[in-house]
Amino acid sequence: MQGVCTSPEKTMPSVFHLAFHVRDLDAACRFYGGILNCREGRSTATWVDFDFFGHQISLHLGEPFATTNTGHVGDHMVPMPHLGVVLELPEWQALADRLQVAKVAFVMEPQVRFEGQPGEQWTMFFRDPAGNPIEVKGFRSLEAVYAS
Repeated sequence: MQGVCTSPEKTMPSVFHLAFHVRDLDAACRFYGGILNCREGRSTATWVDFDFFGHQISLHLGEPFATTNTGHVGDHMVPMPHLGVVLELPEWQALADRLQVAKVAFVMEPQVRFEGQPGEQWTMFFRDPAGNPIEVKGFRSLEAVYAS
């Protein structure tokens, strides 16, 4: 099925940047640095950068964005908007294991979707300490991310 938007055949590799609010930088550092194992970058008294699986996130002190459970994913309603990342399956599984050991509450438990179909993927949803929703998808091969 051809998409409704036209786009170039190939895209250049780039680093995505997203800045958002958290209520407590220390709690955010423990979560993103300690549990998610993201490398900390620059920081001040009011913000901190992290290498979020090869992309830059900037966490600023403030009130997090409002979310509602309006995203229909399989049989689940998930928080919208949310941020996320796509990982290769071994890295996804290692992260799922770390989250379970740390007793992070899941919005959607780690599970496989579209099994045996194009776009087969593993997914999980959880929230950071400020309530910001995060989805992490896992694929056997990143070449399958846009399979239809």
